[in-house]
Amino acid sequence: LLLRARTALFLVGWVLFTGACGPGADAVDGSDGEAPSGATLYHGGDIITMEGEQPAYVEAVVAEDGRIAYVGTLAGAREAHGPFTREVDLEDRTLLPGFIDPHGHVSNVGVQALSANLLPAPDGQGNSFDELVEVTRAWMESEEGQYFIERTGWVIGFGYDDSQLAEQVHPPSEVLDRVTTEYPVYFIHQSGHLGAMNGRAIEAVGYTADTEDPPGGVIRRRADGSPDGVLEENAHFGALFQALGTMSEEVKDRAVQRGQELYASFGYTTAQDGRAMPPDTEALARAAARGDLIIDVVAYADIVLNRSATELPYFGPDYLDGYRIGGLKLNLDGSPQGKTAWLTECYYVNPPGQEGCYAGYPTMSDEEAEAYVADALGKGIQLLAHVNGDAAIDQFIRAVRKANEEFGPGDRRPVAIHSQTIREDQLDAFLQEGIVPALFPMHTFYWGDWHASSVLGPERSARISPAATAREKGLIFTTHHDAPVALPSSIRVLDATVNRTSRSGAVIGPDERVDPYTALRAMTVWPAFQHFEEDRKGTLTVGKAADFVILDRNPLEIPTDELDRLQVMETISKGRTVYAR
Repeated sequence: LLLRARTALFLVGWVLFTGACGPGADAVDGSDGEAPSGATLYHGGDIITMEGEQPAYVEAVVAEDGRIAYVGTLAGAREAHGPFTREVDLEDRTLLPGFIDPHGHVSNVGVQALSANLLPAPDGQGNSFDELVEVTRAWMESEEGQYFIERTGWVIGFGYDDSQLAEQVHPPSEVLDRVTTEYPVYFIHQSGHLGAMNGRAIEAVGYTADTEDPPGGVIRRRADGSPDGVLEENAHFGALFQALGTMSEEVKDRAVQRGQELYASFGYTTAQDGRAMPPDTEALARAAARGDLIIDVVAYADIVLNRSATELPYFGPDYLDGYRIGGLKLNLDGSPQGKTAWLTECYYVNPPGQEGCYAGYPTMSDEEAEAYVADALGKGIQLLAHVNGDAAIDQFIRAVRKANEEFGPGDRRPVAIHSQTIREDQLDAFLQEGIVPALFPMHTFYWGDWHASSVLGPERSARISPAATAREKGLIFTTHHDAPVALPSSIRVLDATVNRTSRSGAVIGPDERVDPYTALRAMTVWPAFQHFEEDRKGTLTVGKAADFVILDRNPLEIPTDELDRLQVMETISKGRTVYAR
């Protein structure tokens, strides 16, 4: 079911995704925030424990007081625990551990849910300048749009993608002026690393012909030097933070609720807020204190703008009312599809305004990166680093290696987020330095054709998110959706990791495909390891959290070309149903 432009679909807090969700989905999010009393027995379908190198099945699982109390035969469950308060017959459906988000931005997913949906097909109708304008105007008339505009004074749209627009370029300010000149209008690129503004927004953020490009950012300009409305990286983030800074606590709280509901609808029982700013960590703390978190949320605070978050009571290994701050996040480059990622070789086709061998750019110097990495790792704080281009990956490896040499052996688990263009020698360095690769194979679906024809060329695009090579070298890896860059669809993540099929049907890098069980491990047990939570999540093991997802079919038994048509039927967080179709 294609998402429609109007965000009425977002209003209910979950999205119907092609091949992942269908008509008739309902959310169940019990208001008391507590696991049901007594024991619940699950049986009658395929139950995959996710323990071990090969698939293992059991007949029954028992959940009690939010924990797994029994895993084994149905007769053993009845003997050990009967009678049960509740029995759930899976009716030949498949139960496995709840999906764990190794990288996403749950707070921003909520912002996306409140804003105009500019995503192109199959997730929206933002396929041309005219459609972007039409979609945004329709949102402005909707209840959600009026709610947002009245409380912020801004018109926000999320998800346009120049690579999928008919015009194949970013919309300049004149296009956004067609939406309205009464309010400032901001369109956020699907990558999250670029944006476009109308004239009122340019004035509101104070960008003029005399404004210099910030370090690690670009204000695109007309011939006379005036801003044309399109912003890259730090120029974009500086403007966006001004726009989103108008969001009140009420709006932020609503965004947190929408974000986690959407995650739960795709089977996620743990969400990540992977670059949390102060308003985000504050909103999550308010939701936790009210008992409003229906799934666990682990946040990684921006190391530049939210370093003090590690002094909050939520920082540490244990969840407090479903929320914890797991560490810090560092951003070292930009977006490959937006052509701002930092590469060691030239882009296949330069973006507008660039000549010669253009290879993107870093967001900071080596000295700054090394200082931030040492600050976190030296204090025992886990660090996630956004690194898309191989030059940025090199920078991160150098910084981690230097910190490891300075501070000695330790289980620090720094994470390289995305690692899109990682080389084989860099995978070897990850193994040596203890870096966890968090890969983004969904890029092969959304931008595989664009990478091959314009960003990286056929040869380099085939090596995007090299899951098979990482595994062959003995690395564990995790796979993510980077929502709201894409919808937090577990099904799309699974399908892309196994099949690597693009929008056009081309297979992007067939040698980097992995089997479905390995792909499921990258969504369950390995993300638990990445988060230092392997002792309490990721497998169906007695004592671990009763976090389950129920699928309509067994992903290990169906043809791989049908994986994108799997459906999440129910999501159970700590024994409590938080989403049901």
